[in-house]
Amino acid sequence: MPIDATGAVDTTANPHAAWLILPRLRVQNANAISSPMTWGFPSVTAFTGFMTALERKLGPDAGIRFSAIGIICHGFEAQVTPTRQGVYTHSFALTRNPVLQDGGTAAIVEEGRVHLDITLVLQASISDALLDDAQRQACANAIAQQVAGMRLAGGSVMPPLPQQASQRSLKVKLVRQESDFEQRERQFKRLSRQWLPGFALVSRDDVLHARLADMQSNSPPGAPAPTLLDAWLDVSRLNIRASLHPDTQAVEWKPDVRPGWLVPMPVGFAALSQLHAAGTVSGARDARAPFRFVESVYSIGQWISPHRLSDCTHLMWQPTYEPDTGLYRCTNPYAEHAAAASQAETHVPLSIAD
Repeated sequence: MPIDATGAVDTTANPHAAWLILPRLRVQNANAISSPMTWGFPSVTAFTGFMTALERKLGPDAGIRFSAIGIICHGFEAQVTPTRQGVYTHSFALTRNPVLQDGGTAAIVEEGRVHLDITLVLQASISDALLDDAQRQACANAIAQQVAGMRLAGGSVMPPLPQQASQRSLKVKLVRQESDFEQRERQFKRLSRQWLPGFALVSRDDVLHARLADMQSNSPPGAPAPTLLDAWLDVSRLNIRASLHPDTQAVEWKPDVRPGWLVPMPVGFAALSQLHAAGTVSGARDARAPFRFVESVYSIGQWISPHRLSDCTHLMWQPTYEPDTGLYRCTNPYAEHAAAASQAETHVPLSIAD
């Protein structure tokens, strides 16, 4: 697929552009602790890793390649229990594993789990053979069989419920994108209504940088300059601030206004060391691949209803790599779209009727 200067996939008038839709996947015991500083929904890198694993399992003869993935969540059930004592209201329901060689149980390693109900939309490029409707449906059926035996974010993909297996809208589909922009927009709107009720995960880097600029402008003289970490922590929590009413001089407590359902999340990794040759680091998971020590990279995301998106590209997360900085990051273009839309609204000329 053609790629523009920003690294985004260009699907304009591309007859080989398609969407692979994996609707209402039930994932059991997915990893709920995706970074040292966050817990909850799995990291975006878990889904891009699933995309890469699926392409490798299908092989080059399948005639399909994936470049980005969209995530819609319909259900989230954390495996937690109420805590009767201590500082936390809930704690993870942990298991006693692994078993030692002598049959005894090792110390519990915290491993949060969550059951998910999700829809995945994969940006795909298909071969000439899959331009035929029958061949494309056969490929979708083969992918459904492959996905049924895979793992996602450390969890197991469960078979569909009996009431789901008979619904046509819940079948795996490989849909060719319309070449015309307006037709493609109507096509996406029609598909997005099938993903309701649910929430799509998009990037809001713009909110993070806007909050940093606001904190820096309001920083007291002589105080340390706020950093991106300060802004990230500020956006991640619920802030309730006191203010004086202008008329009564009474103290009012009001929460900060947020542009939506914002969440802190890991979006990739930053290199801590050089790239070591394969097999030179003991204990590596794969001795056949180069190895590098990394740390998590964080940003701000937003859960938004899919029907509020105007284009499928705003839904997509694409893995990127910067060799110069050693940054492995998943990017999503929604923040740029939101910033452009906000700027357009600010500069719209007003007409006053007589």
